[in-house]
Amino acid sequence: MKHIFEQGSDQNAPVLLLLHGTGGTERDLLPLGRLLSPGSSLLSPRGSVLENGMPRFFRRLAEGVFDIPDLLERTEELHTFLDEAAAEYGFDRSNIVAVGYSNGANIAGSLMFQYQGSLKGAVLHHPMVPLRGTTLPDLSGIPVFIGAGENDPICSLAESNELNELLTGAGAEVEIHWERAGHSLTESEAKAAAGWFKRHFEG
Repeated sequence: MKHIFEQGSDQNAPVLLLLHGTGGTERDLLPLGRLLSPGSSLLSPRGSVLENGMPRFFRRLAEGVFDIPDLLERTEELHTFLDEAAAEYGFDRSNIVAVGYSNGANIAGSLMFQYQGSLKGAVLHHPMVPLRGTTLPDLSGIPVFIGAGENDPICSLAESNELNELLTGAGAEVEIHWERAGHSLTESEAKAAAGWFKRHFEG
């Protein structure tokens, strides 16, 4: 996968896996990564699927309707990429926290739904439920931040609550932060995520 890796100053800090939204690039979330954890190494791939020229991490059939076979294939591809990147760059594979927005948050959620131990935690900005009708692995003690919009036209309030319930039911420690800014990732939401990150991964 085309990607950027920026070595951090703190070898013990989690490596941040940055996953952009539809139409984004591997550079979009670098500032957010630095805000969340200034000492972390940053691993930021570009989605390898194009929708009308816009990079995504997996295909969709319509807005809010995922191509599930493609999602499963691309999630496996991302999981393998993390194994390879850890070997290439010499970081601890078990110390990765995903930071995703929209489409990127959805594939991060899919990683958690399918691969136990793939992520140490996750910051999910405006995610949807990636898969339904599947048994989640044991996520006991995995901290998850969900940034959600009370009036998000893409991820409904019910969708956000359903994802919370599924993750919590699998043992994850979920915190939802609500905004009233639709589907956009606001500065206040990013700062809330940074505060959450500090509580869970620093000190």
